[in-house]
Amino acid sequence: MLMYASIAAERRGANVHRHWWTTEPPSWTSRQSAHWVHGQAAAAVEKTGGTPLLIGKSLGSLAAGLAADRALPAVWLTPLLNLPQVIAGLERAPAPSLLIGGTADTSWDGTIARRVTPHVLEVVGADHGMCVPGQLTDSITVLAQVVTAIEVFLDTIGWPC
Repeated sequence: MLMYASIAAERRGANVHRHWWTTEPPSWTSRQSAHWVHGQAAAAVEKTGGTPLLIGKSLGSLAAGLAADRALPAVWLTPLLNLPQVIAGLERAPAPSLLIGGTADTSWDGTIARRVTPHVLEVVGADHGMCVPGQLTDSITVLAQVVTAIEVFLDTIGWPC
């Protein structure tokens, strides 16, 4: 999903700067995880400059507060909507964000997602990897839905600005 999200941005003229965690991340359930992710993401944003689009999956959604602080648009793939700090960041975000998740993912909450942004793709039966039961091609169809949602979101918000 991350690869296709970056390709969608590149095809719209963006320079993609991929960031890999520089150290082993703490458990997403630890108190240090939000601070750690914020520091990692802030360093990447500062190196990039300008007003980047943040694209993150799961643990990366702990940077929602950074996106809010800096008014950065974001695409959050399977965000951790079961963590108060992620929800708080999304609630105060002045820039648009797209949330993508599945109803079989225990970290997803569609009600919260729709409350914090009008840009939501919720896939019935999809797990944290956005896979659905049944044939593998059913999950490939979900990936196509994810890519389409990202492209529509980027076009709707006029990104890159």
